[in-house]
Amino acid sequence: MSSIQTSKMTNFRWVICALLFLATTVNYMDRQVLSLTWKDFIAPEFHWTDDDYGTITGWFSIFYAIANLFAGKFIDWMGTKKGYLIAIFVWSTGAVMHAGCGWVAMQIEGYSSIEALRLVQRGSDAAVAIATVSVWLFLSCRLILALGEAGNFPAAIKVTAEYFPKKDRAFSTSIFNSGASIGALAAPATIPLLARAMGWEMAFVIIGVLGYVWMGLWIWLYDKPNKSQYVNQAELNYIEQDSDIAEVQDKQEPKEEKTIGFLDCFTYRQTWSFIVGKFMTDGVWWFFLFWAPAYFSDQYGYTSDSTMAIALIFTLYAITTILSIGGGYLPTYFVDKKGMNPYIGRMRAMLIFACFPLLGLFAQPAGEISPWCPAIIIGLLGAGHQAWSANLYSTIGDMFPKSTIATITGIGAMAGGLGSFLINKGSGMLFTYAEGQGSAFSFLGFEGKPAGYMIVFCICAVAYLIGWIIMKILVPKYKPIIVED
Repeated sequence: MSSIQTSKMTNFRWVICALLFLATTVNYMDRQVLSLTWKDFIAPEFHWTDDDYGTITGWFSIFYAIANLFAGKFIDWMGTKKGYLIAIFVWSTGAVMHAGCGWVAMQIEGYSSIEALRLVQRGSDAAVAIATVSVWLFLSCRLILALGEAGNFPAAIKVTAEYFPKKDRAFSTSIFNSGASIGALAAPATIPLLARAMGWEMAFVIIGVLGYVWMGLWIWLYDKPNKSQYVNQAELNYIEQDSDIAEVQDKQEPKEEKTIGFLDCFTYRQTWSFIVGKFMTDGVWWFFLFWAPAYFSDQYGYTSDSTMAIALIFTLYAITTILSIGGGYLPTYFVDKKGMNPYIGRMRAMLIFACFPLLGLFAQPAGEISPWCPAIIIGLLGAGHQAWSANLYSTIGDMFPKSTIATITGIGAMAGGLGSFLINKGSGMLFTYAEGQGSAFSFLGFEGKPAGYMIVFCICAVAYLIGWIIMKILVPKYKPIIVED
């Protein structure tokens, strides 16, 4: 514990929150490199279709889901300091490895880059082989990326529970969770330009190396609050104020909480409520994360490195970032000003945020007025998602003991990954099919690929309200889980 003996409370918990924010930012930038380079840089080189890209993003999602099933338990077992370090090392290494996929594909098929490009342009059988090999190589690197990235949110949520009292967790979670938006915001402003100036390979390398820099900061700054030299007694008392539900650890010799067994977690309705919330909504965010650059390229002809595409995607994620942070404060308002308990206040806020995605029904029709219309609408939808997500994560800390938080987070993230697999793989198949059918494929007045986008937008629009209703049925009122010794 800190030797600082002053009456003024330190605020080191916000430094830790900033580290979580940086890790999440790097996490999403690493994830975005492929989505911002595949359509205009990689696909022409390897003759990829939408279905190929859907295969890569879909299987990334399913492997991410499987990894999340165990990532939380790994973080609980390894501890947040070591567990987070291992996670970011693995995903940063996987990100950098993408850069070698093109070279390895050529070596396997025995062609030089120039020969391969000519074969792809001619659409020969050799081109099909190169495309297939490249897809599997990229997919392998994505699986390594997914394995490491699965540890980010279980570790970050566990750290948030360590450093913040319940009433502040949604706000602090919304801050670090906004790193997803900042990462998505910084990515289109940097990655396409890097790819154009230095090649798509260097874009993967430069962004991937950022994770190694973060590791040094984490080793230097992180320790548990009651052991940190930067946290004084006043701040520790603030962090551990939830003594009414037995969450304060003994300051001299912390007690070990009994952990809920992995399979036993599935016997609680609270677990299934979180699973439903993640399964129904995570795929929406991942769809826009992976497909937004391709959407503006397909619908309006703006390549990812064009000024207009960068401006549209930047605007989209700027709206998401700015509005989503305020969403994390709304439950605090309900608790402090309206006297609600944290869970009721959180569910009230989530109902409000579940209405934002309904705007997605108008994204495709409004696009006929201007491409700025869907950019703004998707930004509002993304803000609703991020605010929803921050509060959804915080429901775990409301109802589960700290010793099980990372495990429940991992289980929920697995469900979110499954939902993301369905929407990403399904979208790739749908777009390839719709494009091939042309005017013979229609939906709500749209034909061909635009009709495919309209179908997916409709699914995204109603997913949150359906998810909220099911969650409310499963857990109608606040009911924390107490594990008996």
